[in-house]
Amino acid sequence: MLPNLAGLQKLAYRDGMRFAIADPPYIGQAAKHYGDHPDYAGEVDHDELIARLCADYHAWALCCSSPSLQTILALCPEEVRVGAWVKPFASFKPGVNPAYAWEPVIFYGGRKRGRDLPTVRDWVAENITLKKGLSGVKPAAFCFWLFEFLGCEPGDHLHDLFPGSGAVTAAWESWCARKTGAAIQSPLFAEALG
Repeated sequence: MLPNLAGLQKLAYRDGMRFAIADPPYIGQAAKHYGDHPDYAGEVDHDELIARLCADYHAWALCCSSPSLQTILALCPEEVRVGAWVKPFASFKPGVNPAYAWEPVIFYGGRKRGRDLPTVRDWVAENITLKKGLSGVKPAAFCFWLFEFLGCEPGDHLHDLFPGSGAVTAAWESWCARKTGAAIQSPLFAEALG
């Protein structure tokens, strides 16, 4: 049984909400892509991860692969919503046709958006990143979409549970700086703010 966070969400607005972005190695891919990474700990227990997300955060986004979507959705609360990262430019694999050119993102909770704010789509079209040091590094525009979809605001607490390259945290800092007019501290994604 997963906890009901409705009461926590109401209390959270005073001091900022707790958001999590979880972009774990996709099911069956951990050793292949991250086996030599210093913090490699084997396959991710998605049942444990989702329980932690529900217990510790008001809202969250969980990145996954289309082959694993059905397995992971079965572990999630009923209130989740699935969004899509569509990749206009994606890496094509020999012998894989049709290509995997989108990734699902599972969302839970978040701030309600009023009619006074632009409508956020449940998909984003953004190219993959190249030469960032690790496989699967998310582009800044994708991260900005996550923050908008969840209704994040500067002053909220965002935790990147699988920091890898640091791209999500750098994007969060850039996004918050853009929202508040502050100077950008991290050069990693400064170019995304144009």
